[in-house]
Amino acid sequence: MADDTLSVTLTVPAPVARVFATLADPTTHSAIDGTGWVREAVDRAPLTEAGQVFRMGMFHPNHPDGEYRMANQVQVLDPPHAIGWLPGQEKEDGRLEFGGWTWRYDLVPLGPAETAVTLTYDWSAVPPYIREYIAFPPFGPEHLTDSLHHLAELAAPTSAASTSGASTPGVRRG
Repeated sequence: MADDTLSVTLTVPAPVARVFATLADPTTHSAIDGTGWVREAVDRAPLTEAGQVFRMGMFHPNHPDGEYRMANQVQVLDPPHAIGWLPGQEKEDGRLEFGGWTWRYDLVPLGPAETAVTLTYDWSAVPPYIREYIAFPPFGPEHLTDSLHHLAELAAPTSAASTSGASTPGVRRG
């Protein structure tokens, strides 16, 4: 459904390849996360192919266990243009079960040192039984905006990274 997506776009003052490399490194995801729920990469290998699974340690005060683990399956990997994954849970038998929401970053180079980044959270495939106990989206658009500002800081070409060159984000509710 069209109104089951949330997208935010920000111009990041960094080359597209550097932005993509930052997103393809699971060890950066806790620093990028705008919700504060992502804690650490369990699988630290760079994301290199569709179908790859990477696990992240998480925390949410409303989760029954507080701390939990997400198993994310890469759905889109088109360097340096797009990367996206389907979050899920790994069952005790090793089987993966997905909830139907996705994260996707689309990158458009605006020059040698600038990239337009669109972050989309899509929950259109979430089944009714999950929607009964989780309200979607489970956060406001400011969390996507925060994530893009964090990404801009991490991808900045200097160690004293700042988002002073990053433009004001545009928020779209689909």
